[in-house]
Amino acid sequence: MRKGNLMDVRDDIKVLDATIRDGGLCNNFEFTDEFVSNLYKMNVKCGVDYMEFGYRASKKMFKESDFGKWKFCNEADLRAIVGDNPTDLKIAVMADVGRCDYKTDFIPKSESVIDMVRVACYIHQIPAAIEMIEHFHELGYETTCNIMAISQVNTEQILQALKMLSDSHVDVIYLVDSFGSLYPENASELARLYLSTVEGTGKKIGFHAHNNQNLAFANTIETLSYGVSYLDATVQGMGRGAGNCAMELLLGFLKNPKYNFYDLLKFIEKYMIPLKEQGVVWGYDLQYMFTGQLNLHPREAIAFTTEKRKDYSEFYKALLDNV
Repeated sequence: MRKGNLMDVRDDIKVLDATIRDGGLCNNFEFTDEFVSNLYKMNVKCGVDYMEFGYRASKKMFKESDFGKWKFCNEADLRAIVGDNPTDLKIAVMADVGRCDYKTDFIPKSESVIDMVRVACYIHQIPAAIEMIEHFHELGYETTCNIMAISQVNTEQILQALKMLSDSHVDVIYLVDSFGSLYPENASELARLYLSTVEGTGKKIGFHAHNNQNLAFANTIETLSYGVSYLDATVQGMGRGAGNCAMELLLGFLKNPKYNFYDLLKFIEKYMIPLKEQGVVWGYDLQYMFTGQLNLHPREAIAFTTEKRKDYSEFYKALLDNV
């Protein structure tokens, strides 16, 4: 059953801007402080609820000199942008299972400007994700579990994972269309499965879309219509490969007067257009459509893009050999 209608204001909706985190995968997290600072100010003015600044990645596994600072989201770097964050906007970072030193790299929430830690994992990593979630909960943070590549997971595994998470202290469980392979019909079916499984637990459900088939926005508002309440978006859809749900589409759709996108448009003019002109590449293209349709990880399509290939038919034929 759908929740509300096109004229309703849903007070349970929370919008999260993932431009720096997912978009950082397009430019190695090499955003200027001016860009990040003005994106933060724009999100505050536009009524966005959360801003994800990037990853808190392991400095043992990844060299700081090889990436921009938002691969690591050091406390000092965050505070250089937001100070004590005297706004309604909450600050989020992502921690990947197996790629972070969560026991040593996170201080208690009372000492940090971070509000939420988003734990990203694959289905076989759920036990490790729950261990991280409980640690972050003990430190005082809001938490999410973002189960990636869900389009390749069977229903029995999904149900088992959701039941395990229902018994944890996680606040939000994210349905993540990592490969951009979902359509509104099966995205909404999965959303209803998530919602019904956690019903009565107080857990919220979120949705993170990729735009391989030009369906990121459609899938986002379809899952929203059934009760999903945490919605990820990025400015102009900037994100890995084909990108994500575009923030301007989402804010233009939501009827809550707290959201507006005039300042978002100004930000696009001043910062996003120059970023594209500098050669940073993201967004829908045929190679991403192929991997989305075939339910494959976009890594080969990303390589195709990096190599500036245009032999789409040969690339598609090669992908078919791997299905």
